[in-house]
Amino acid sequence: MKHRIPPALTQLTGTHEVTPGLRRRLADCWIAVTNAGGAAGFPFPPVQDGEVLPVLDGILGRLHPSRSRLVIAGTDDVVAGWVVLDRDPFRLVAHWGTVHHLQTHPDHRGRGVGSALMRELRRAAREELGLDQLRLAARGGEGLEDFYGRLGWREVGRRPGALRFAPDDTRDEVLMLLDPL
Repeated sequence: MKHRIPPALTQLTGTHEVTPGLRRRLADCWIAVTNAGGAAGFPFPPVQDGEVLPVLDGILGRLHPSRSRLVIAGTDDVVAGWVVLDRDPFRLVAHWGTVHHLQTHPDHRGRGVGSALMRELRRAAREELGLDQLRLAARGGEGLEDFYGRLGWREVGRRPGALRFAPDDTRDEVLMLLDPL
């Protein structure tokens, strides 16, 4: 039986905060999520270190206190999930952030991890980065609109047929907004 115990959340703002062990656990989580069919950035499972580590290193390398956050759910030994928030440095759009790669390890699904990560991300965006709104793009056909809707997000558009997974599996990309924070 799964219990809803609020996960411990950690927020990182710089590459120097990421140990080799944490990097490994973040990658393992992303690989497990993707290979279980999760919509977290790699649409064609299975994936392995060769695909995941370079992308993860790019994300970690862009962490910056005034522009981005990596929020992790778990303990020192376990990554139950994670999510990334980026702010564009261009002044015209610096009032909003973009959410990327929300994921919950398959072993921890159904326990409120994703919701906890998104609530913390919302708080950090508002209180620490001074953002007014958040945006994200989600894979259609996965029920993600309902998940985000329960957290206050609303659909603001679609890119019909933007995502082609196979010749007979083309889906919309769903554009979502959280405003106000």
